[in-house]
Amino acid sequence: MIEIDPQYLAHRYMAQWTVADGVERRVAIEQLWSEDATHTLQPPAEIREIAAQLGFANTTLEAQGYDAIETRVARSYERFVETGGLTFRARADAVRLHGVVKFGWETVSTETGDVVGGGMEILVLDDDGRIKADYMFPGA
Repeated sequence: MIEIDPQYLAHRYMAQWTVADGVERRVAIEQLWSEDATHTLQPPAEIREIAAQLGFANTTLEAQGYDAIETRVARSYERFVETGGLTFRARADAVRLHGVVKFGWETVSTETGDVVGGGMEILVLDDDGRIKADYMFPGA
């Protein structure tokens, strides 16, 4: 397994969510992720509650592979960064245990600089140090 500074990886991971240019965003994704990687999101509580009311037992959301992850990152950028006045940053708490990196992140108002949200990320790395599984917990 390649040695990677977990805080540097956390910074690069969060930076991809704020890239405006689609070509640069795709390059960042291909550098960070393995080709068949999976991004799994635990939706916010209100979405899980609505899904449960509709009879859905499984309320996790997944994107797999470069194209799906690129779409996910682009939509998040459009909604939260481009039109939402927010940005994202890693907290200074990244730790690595073998091939797993865990860190917290913050959602920050670009207008005031206030932290308005955040969550926790768990990344599982492949032997090349690229993300093969990503578990996102907003609000954690």
